Amino acid sequence: MATEHPFDWRRADRRLYLFIAIAFAIVIVIGFGPTYYLKFAFNSPPINSNLVHLHGMLMTLWVIFFGVQVFLIRSKRHRVHMSLGMIGIALAILILVAGFFTAAAAAKFGSASTPPLFPAMAFLIVPMTDLVMFAGLFSAAIAYRKIPASHKRLMLLTAINFMPPALARIQLAPIQSAGPLFFFGLPTILTIVLIAMDVRKTGKLNRPFLIGGILLIASYPLRLVLSGTETWLSIAGWITSWAA
Repeated sequence: MATEHPFDWRRADRRLYLFIAIAFAIVIVIGFGPTYYLKFAFNSPPINSNLVHLHGMLMTLWVIFFGVQVFLIRSKRHRVHMSLGMIGIALAILILVAGFFTAAAAAKFGSASTPPLFPAMAFLIVPMTDLVMFAGLFSAAIAYRKIPASHKRLMLLTAINFMPPALARIQLAPIQSAGPLFFFGLPTILTIVLIAMDVRKTGKLNRPFLIGGILLIASYPLRLVLSGTETWLSIAGWITSWAA
């Protein structure tokens, strides 16, 4: 009689994170390809802002950094993974600073990335909330760095957090017509599925993962609801005052 082998959840977990890292990179390239990475092949307008190039470079480095860290854990090179953590902290700070000024400039001077029917000052809440969520999730991941189960799940949420801007730029008619239902809906479904898989695997809820996931999902409709309020427009006015 054949012996039944138990399912190796640890190996499946490593495969899942590798899949997310690869999918993260693919989504970024597809979304930003026509206007940034592969713009030479699409006759896209030139990008004359050094700030946008800096922002693009830093975000590209983050995608690479995330993939490298996943690979290091998968190959059991934990010391190297931890050593690169300080680089990740420095990179995250640069992303927040560059992202703030890039978003402020886009709202103040206009940008092709702003949806045509969405006032620029109102739309500013979208990238700014991305930055706030990234800061919170990454800070939590650092705080839980000595608890691998929570640390890696929070880092996973930082990748999901950066997917909507790329998803929104995919130039397919059904995607463009769906709007927020797609570029916010897909990350929402992905987060819920990952939390459900995590519960099935471990038999319990990982509290930091659950809280981070709930906050990320809740931020999607919240930013749309608050975008046109006087309170937000006042905040947006202050933010754009920093744009040179």
